Parts: sequence; C-alpha cells; structure tokens
Amino acid sequence: MASAPQPMLPLFYNDLMPLNSNDHTKYHTRSIDLAPWLSKQHAVPLTVDEFVQAQRFFPIVFSIGEAPLPLALMALNEGVNTFVDDTGKVIEPVYIPAYIRRYPFMLARLKPDSDEMSLCFDPTAESVGEFDEGEALFDGKDPSAATKQILEFCENFEQAGQRTQNFMKELKDHDLLMDGEVAIQVPGQEQPFVYRGFQMINMEKLRAVRGDQLRKWNDNGLLQLIYAHIFSLEQMRIIFGRQTQQGTAPKGSLAENGAPAA
Repeated sequence: MASAPQPMLPLFYNDLMPLNSNDHTKYHTRSIDLAPWLSKQHAVPLTVDEFVQAQRFFPIVFSIGEAPLPLALMALNEGVNTFVDDTGKVIEPVYIPAYIRRYPFMLARLKPDSDEMSLCFDPTAESVGEFDEGEALFDGKDPSAATKQILEFCENFEQAGQRTQNFMKELKDHDLLMDGEVAIQVPGQEQPFVYRGFQMINMEKLRAVRGDQLRKWNDNGLLQLIYAHIFSLEQMRIIFGRQTQQGTAPKGSLAENGAPAA
C-alpha cells in the first residue's frame, strides 16, 4: 500500500493513504470518544459555512501570512484546548468544526498536475482499520453506504473551502484585514494580558466601504459573515476565563500569543 504524495501534511494528519478496494476491503470505520490529537490544539481551521454556529462558542480570527484563513480559537494560548481534557474527550456540549469531524479522511490530489481528487485517510488514526466493529468501508469491491457518506461530507467540505477562499479574497481585495490585538485586564494585575499574532477586520475601513458595496455584501451574505467574526471576538474574554478556571491561563503580567498560520 502506497501513501499519497505529501510534501506538507495538513494539521492532525500523520500520513495519507488513498482508500481503495484492493488494499482496504476489510477496513471499517468506528466512532471514538477520545481525540488526543486535539487536546493541545488551540486553533482549528474554519469554513465560512460555520461562522454563524461557531461564533457562539469561539473567537473567529484570521491567520497571519500571505494566504490567511479563518480559525476557531478553542483557547488563547498554544498547547491548550479549553473544550477537551488531556485525553481528548469533549468536556461539555460545543460546536465541533467540520475540519475536526472530517478527520481521518480527506480529499487529496494524488498527482500535483491533476485536478482529480481521491478519498484518502490517515492510516495512523485509531478510528479506521482492519477490525470487526464499526461500519465497513466496502461492500465487496464497491464503496459502502458509510464510505459514500464520508465522500459526500469531504466533497461538501471542499466546496465550503472554496467559498471560504472567495470570502478571504474579498477581504484582501478591499484591504479589510489588520493585525489583531486583544488586551485582557485581570483584577490584581497591573498590566493586561495582550494577545497578538492573528488578523481581524479593520472596523475603520469597514465603515468607509461604499453603500453599493455594502448592499452587494448584504445580498450575497458576506456582510453577515463579517459581523459573525466581529461579534465572536467577545468570546476572547470568555475563553480566557475558561483558561483561568482550568488553571491554564498564562502566568505573569503579559502574554503574547495568538493564532498560528495553520
């Protein structure tokens, strides 16, 4: 069995292998309650399709760099996740981003010069393998109903990813992104905790956008996404409070952390 070409593996993936009926006839996929690979991850990629749901739980920010993407912050400091314990078990009801739910599957190009994408999986994942329990991935040589559902989910994720790219292009074309900074003052501390290393909407530039452009964004739903991001930033202080309660807040008087370029 040969792995897919992988010059740079996406977040969470240790390996990628094309799913096929010759090598994986007896493979099953099973549900697992623990995701230890998530327990230390504070920022997870997000698609625009998820903004409205995600903004109820997470700050939505944008990564730094030439190709920024939206990120859901599950904590404010690297190596922390306030919504799962050390074993990777979700500790309370929360929206789970599609990027997490997609793992260990994803669509990938096996040939860099081809537009054709194949369903692949991470063979190191505990949820996929040659075991008896769970749902079979193949019915003989044909994809099973479970595999068809997985494929449909991954296809929908790719389509949402394209809409996300279009959204980010619109933000960049109108120069709406700025370096982000959030200061959180804690009682008893002389200096606030300052978080940087991410991007956010520049409100001054947003207010300067012409009315006809705003109407266009209102009609196509982009304005709703912008305000979902803006409203979500109130979650910064809530997430910091969660870290304080859990004992994972930074010590001292200044913290400079943020969302990495995933």
